Amino acid sequence: MITEAHTLGKDDSLLVECQNGFRLLPEVCEAFKRMQAVAAQDGVDIQIVSSHRNFERQLQIWQNKWSGKATLLDASENKLDATTLSDIQKIQAILTWSALPGASRHHWGTDLDVYDKKSVEQHQHDFQLVCSEYDNGPCTQLNNWLNEHATQFGFSRPYAEYKGGIAREPWHLSFQASADKMLSLMDEQVLLANLIKSDILGLHSIIANMPDIYQRFVLNRGTK
Repeated sequence: MITEAHTLGKDDSLLVECQNGFRLLPEVCEAFKRMQAVAAQDGVDIQIVSSHRNFERQLQIWQNKWSGKATLLDASENKLDATTLSDIQKIQAILTWSALPGASRHHWGTDLDVYDKKSVEQHQHDFQLVCSEYDNGPCTQLNNWLNEHATQFGFSRPYAEYKGGIAREPWHLSFQASADKMLSLMDEQVLLANLIKSDILGLHSIIANMPDIYQRFVLNRGTK
């Protein structure tokens, strides 16, 4: 049974190892392997670069970005000077690329990031997981293949376009049926209560702006 702990990234008991140490829900792994096999027949090497990520890992990403240990980017992948940003601007910059701990779709075991490993290696490309690699780089064929075939295997692309919330992520796949079940259990107040119990940096500003954060970024309704 799916619980709030699963949605918050605090219970991974439903997950299985899928490939190369990456963990997903069993039904998601099965669908991915079917898709991967068909793609291989078309000369596309779909490999996982990221899958399940628990609450503590997501919190570490947040803390690093808030404290300046990691780079902040705008939605166009331009570097930002964190020292010039107000707290709410910093929150928005982090959330453009990294979910609030407890609110990441990567907590669920339903979502994964993929790339074309063989193509990247053939091009001797220093892979960065950026949009240009999927628009006109080594993962362009993969991107086009997913546009045409991903839904046939039950996968959607929740960040296919930038709406003023989360940045465009052509590499991000979500197994729709399972993700919708997780999403239905998401609750703004539960998420906030969980954050208050953590040592997340910027908590005061998160609390003050939670309604907007939840709609714009957690639900990715953006500003459009």
